[in-house]
Amino acid sequence: MITIDGSIGEGGGQILRTSLALSLVTGKPFFIGNIRAKRERPGLLRQHLTAVNAATEVGKARVDGNAIGSSRLFFAPGTTHPGTYRWAVGTAGSATLVLQTVLPCLLTASGTSELILEGGTHNPYAPPFDFLDRSFLPIINRMGPTVTARLDRRGFYPAGGGRFTVSVVPAASLARIDLMERGEIVAREGKAVLSQLPRRIADTEIGVLRSRLSWDSSCFRIEELANPRGPGNVLVCVVESRNITEVFTGFGQRGLPAERVGASTADEVREYLSAGVPVGRHLADQLIVPMALGGGGRFRTLPLTRHCMTNIDVVKQFLEIEVNLTRVDRLVWEVEIVRSSLERGDGR
Repeated sequence: MITIDGSIGEGGGQILRTSLALSLVTGKPFFIGNIRAKRERPGLLRQHLTAVNAATEVGKARVDGNAIGSSRLFFAPGTTHPGTYRWAVGTAGSATLVLQTVLPCLLTASGTSELILEGGTHNPYAPPFDFLDRSFLPIINRMGPTVTARLDRRGFYPAGGGRFTVSVVPAASLARIDLMERGEIVAREGKAVLSQLPRRIADTEIGVLRSRLSWDSSCFRIEELANPRGPGNVLVCVVESRNITEVFTGFGQRGLPAERVGASTADEVREYLSAGVPVGRHLADQLIVPMALGGGGRFRTLPLTRHCMTNIDVVKQFLEIEVNLTRVDRLVWEVEIVRSSLERGDGR
């Protein structure tokens, strides 16, 4: 059995989710202590418990410690069962992070799956639906499976109430993928989405984006939700290139000026463009698990976050892989993931 210390590295919920995902694929049981030890409210919150319960259902697993506030969990998977599932976080907690937990095992499962997930779809500190749909899943599909996602309604913090549906047609295995060149930029988009908030917020955010990015005015638009579940605001920037699409997001929050939301989002886009890399910081984190489970691969990205480095450490506890990190220059790092020949084909 593998023992995981949930306080390593950045010490957040990603350690638990990656452990659950890899346990389902490899069949290896694990015990984790100190869950989310470095967070203000440690232990399992509703979204983490939903992820545990979803993994338990898909993997027909034995589990102990699956309760709100628990800092310890034992998880022993059975056989992955593809099918139709519905999971509701019950709060504005991120539903996309629940998907992150169960998707890897379904990518090479024995049949198709349809997943309905409810909760937060646009949350700070979690992949928003736009990133999932336009950046992450297209890369997964290039590795062999066919995964499609449909946003039924947005869910912002604190009201939640969002929902999206994901269809998974698996592949026999995940192919190697290399993402070394971004290619020519073919489209740019900046969009401010408002729910039950004054339009001047979006006007300010878009104005800052236009000023800092110097894109044509046709690239920008404002969307006001017709049937909102609660107040919310997200700023989405999309850079579509020949070889990859990257998505950058900023979130309006109480007490945070709209000017700062626009400026921080624009600065993230500018850093990505100036580095000339194909893979942004957040996408780099998301690619580690599928590449490690497949044929490996290489990509160029910005300097790795602590979150990403922690994810690599957890993956190494479940899989025989090498992760080679090479600094190319101040803003560019190259990541290479090499699977051991003894490990390939072990996923179920």
